[in-house]
Amino acid sequence: MQATIKYNSRNYKIDLSKPLDISIAMTGAINNVNAWYLGHPKIEPHVEDGFIGQVSEGSSVNFNNIWFNPHSHVTHTECAGHITEACHSVNQNLRKFFFLAELVTVVPEKLDDDFVVSKKQLQYALGNKKRKAVVIRTLPNLDSKKSRQYSHTNPPYLLEEAVIFLREKNVEHLLIDLPSVDREQDEGALRGHNAFWNTEGNLRLNATITEFVYVANTIEDGTYFLNLQVAPFENDASPSRPILYKII
Repeated sequence: MQATIKYNSRNYKIDLSKPLDISIAMTGAINNVNAWYLGHPKIEPHVEDGFIGQVSEGSSVNFNNIWFNPHSHVTHTECAGHITEACHSVNQNLRKFFFLAELVTVVPEKLDDDFVVSKKQLQYALGNKKRKAVVIRTLPNLDSKKSRQYSHTNPPYLLEEAVIFLREKNVEHLLIDLPSVDREQDEGALRGHNAFWNTEGNLRLNATITEFVYVANTIEDGTYFLNLQVAPFENDASPSRPILYKII
């Protein structure tokens, strides 16, 4: 099924029957993707006063409790409330859901003991393109990203200069296949987060960062329409399901 989207005075055609899901599902298993030193998420039948919420155990319904942290266990979208003293909800601040997005692939560069994504790399990948959303896929891009245990591994991250470059290009929605735009251990500096949301200037409450995406190797770099939907949690971050659509 084809649809026509009018965006910045131009008409674009997309095929709604061919969504490209770039989210990682939360399974509750021990090998669920994980970061930030937490145990694995849990999806378990509710048990109370002899009731077990599982049809196979004699209940009429499956009735599960779910324990998780969106930052640690699942593809999630966060807003400036992630790092501000004031409470800001991603559910309140993400009010539009379709964006013209550019998917780029980069190989993180060695910098001392780290691997990083630099401004120069993003300048080369994006050129003069102006997009409201940018999706960054890092190499190597293995299926193991969907179950990787990132704690204490010092994963790749974006240099502050790279994030400032994206902000100055007016990128409002940044999506990455890493647990964070920032270094795992940076003494709380969070330079990338602060730069993207411009906490030293006019706070960008309309801007979001989505972490833990997974972009399959079969999806080519280029321009797509992004549908970015979050679960309606009144929280700084929420599980999300970003979907790309090829432009016909």
